[in-house]
Formats: sequence, structure tokens, C-alpha cells
Amino acid sequence: MLIREKIKLLRQSRKWSQEYLAEKLGMSANGYGEIERGHSRMTFEKLEELSQLFEVPLNELCDDESTNIFIAHNHGIQAHSLQNNQRYCTISASPEYVEIKHKLEKQELLNDEKDKEIALLKRIIELMEAKSEVAT
Repeated sequence: MLIREKIKLLRQSRKWSQEYLAEKLGMSANGYGEIERGHSRMTFEKLEELSQLFEVPLNELCDDESTNIFIAHNHGIQAHSLQNNQRYCTISASPEYVEIKHKLEKQELLNDEKDKEIALLKRIIELMEAKSEVAT
């Protein structure tokens, strides 16, 4: 079941109107309706608010049989729910997040290369010490 379908069922089971829930979320009824119809992206913050309003754990709102990824960035958390290569709950990453992530990945690659270099140098030292012991 898609996130938007679960949200709709939860709303209907509580006999809440779209207008009521939209007001609780601080958005227009039309904007909320777009979310339920799958025509609008939902922020993680809205998903979290819905989880609190419905009093259900956040992971219960996520799609069944899907991969859920939560990525922290400087504007909160980015939630992706992927099923059949279609996104149902996404936020575009901020430019700052993309830049920081790129720098982090670059630094991790550099660290990996340094670790390999250190391991190689240690091996060279071991071989030189072994050769020195044989010579004496």
C-alpha cells in the first residue's frame, strides 16, 4: 500500500475531513488533497506530523515492500520511499547538502587511499625488518 493510501485510510478511519487534516498540517485543503492523490511531493516534516497526528510510528506510514531511505541534511531529513523505481515520498536535496555530501565522499575516498598507503608502507617495513634479520 502506498503512503498516500495509508494516510487516506487513517484519515477516513478517524472520520477526519481533508480540510481538518490540512488545517492541522498548516496547509491548504487543495494542497493536502494533492498529496492524497499522489500529485504532490510530501516533506519529511509533513510525514512526521502525520505520524504524530495519527499516533502511529513513522515506519508504518511507509510503503509496504519498499526500500525506505532517510538522509540527514542541514534542513532536516530527506525521506525516499521507492517501489518499482517510483518515488512516493521525496524531497529534493538542498544545494548545501549536495555540496557537503560531495565533500564527505571525496574525503572518504582520500582516507581510503591513505589507509591503503599506510598498509603498504607497513608491509614494506615488515619486509625490510625480515630482510635485516636474515642478513644478521
